[in-house]
Amino acid sequence: MNSNPHTDVRLSCPSTARRQFLGFLAAGVGTVAMPGVVRAAANEEVRIALLGAGGRGGQIASAIGKTPGAKLVMVADPDQGRAEKLAAKYNAKAVSDLRTALDSDDVDAVAITTCNHWHCLAAVWAIEAGKDVYVEKPLSHSQWEGRQVVAAAQKHGRIVQLGTQQRSDPIQMQARQFLHDDKALGAIQYVQANRLGPRGSIGRRDTPLSPPQGLDYNLWLGPAADQPIFRNNLHYDWHWDWNTGNGEMGNWGVHILDDVRNVAYRDAVSTPSRLICGGGRIGWDDAGDTPNVHFALFETETIPTIIALSNLPAKPGAKGAWKAKGQMQMDAPGSGYAVVCEGGTYLGQRGQGNAYDADGKHIRKFKADVDTVPAHMKNFVDAVRSRDADSLAAPIENGHYSTGWCNLANVAFRASGAFNAEQLTRVSDLPQWQAIVGDMTAPLAAFGADTGDLLSSPVLEHDPATERFTGEHADLANQFLRREYRPGFEIKPIA
Repeated sequence: MNSNPHTDVRLSCPSTARRQFLGFLAAGVGTVAMPGVVRAAANEEVRIALLGAGGRGGQIASAIGKTPGAKLVMVADPDQGRAEKLAAKYNAKAVSDLRTALDSDDVDAVAITTCNHWHCLAAVWAIEAGKDVYVEKPLSHSQWEGRQVVAAAQKHGRIVQLGTQQRSDPIQMQARQFLHDDKALGAIQYVQANRLGPRGSIGRRDTPLSPPQGLDYNLWLGPAADQPIFRNNLHYDWHWDWNTGNGEMGNWGVHILDDVRNVAYRDAVSTPSRLICGGGRIGWDDAGDTPNVHFALFETETIPTIIALSNLPAKPGAKGAWKAKGQMQMDAPGSGYAVVCEGGTYLGQRGQGNAYDADGKHIRKFKADVDTVPAHMKNFVDAVRSRDADSLAAPIENGHYSTGWCNLANVAFRASGAFNAEQLTRVSDLPQWQAIVGDMTAPLAAFGADTGDLLSSPVLEHDPATERFTGEHADLANQFLRREYRPGFEIKPIA
């Protein structure tokens, strides 16, 4: 509940008048010109609708419940039973169609925790309905649709935050200062990001999966194509289907690559200008089509970044993940990154960081006692109440760029052909990249596979300004920059 003494006054006002009042703020009235209005807005309780009642939805609902000045008032999910179960915990209203929340005068903002394929459309619809938006990562399936969210937020003056909650961890800025202002480890040479976390097969059915009883499947699909599903479970495993998910690159990779953009690049680089990748889906023979082994080299105008991703254990039946150390002195976290410098290495991961000198001696630990999900939600709610988009920890355009690294790596994989190790390694004289190609391919034999079961991309040139591929292989890659949307669920260009 809102502890503000003016709450009862606000509740006595008609909801339509309140929306006109908040819309007036969003229309561009500055905080200097209207100081009284801004003070009143800061006293408002932000009423939030949660769009998506899955596992992540439950976590975000909990964060809203812990945030002063916020109240969860509605839960929308195409599975009415899931919506009702979660809504009951917070005395909120349960609905099946998210458009009900967007049309409601009793909702000021939405938190989008739908399947990935809904993120952009739900965000655009919400923004156009006058709502502020907290949207989970990854923002998009493609840079084109992500750009429409950014454009909509700018056009309508809404507060829009991406759910990369590590941006609300103070150690990120401490690490930035340590590496760049203090220059404690010298010049950065390259970065390696890892997501080496085992998962299991999602199975392969002989007949298409029937949607669960009580689910409005048309709403669940939304903008995605209506295709038969041959995996065992509808929920969560949609991550590993290009139609609805972004693979592990978009699931975990966006967190780690966002850290890299933040700490190593200080957000000075939007997206890479050149990339190449290899990978495949091996060892499972299941219905998934996203890679469970994926490695890429991103080149920018400053330093290169490598990402090594695997969902396989070190060997069949083992619990440990692959290691991808290459020629690094330090073994980077399995879910984290290494900033390799002339005078040492910084190792970052969720909730902590560690710095080592050139001899491998530990010289500093970075740690803060912060529960980042509630902290990130509080940052969003505070920005909604103040109408100060500059106070966001993860403003939507920045999140669009971090998602973009993952989108581009996925495009490179989808544009790949027969595996060509020589083409992969000759593209760069960075010894670590050549070593990582070896590290990522060496364990294949244990899974009854070899490099012939992998794919690799050509070198792709990318223009960060236009967000399109250029050069020799542009047509091969650009076809994946925008999807076909089902009628009634189209994302339309924002003027």
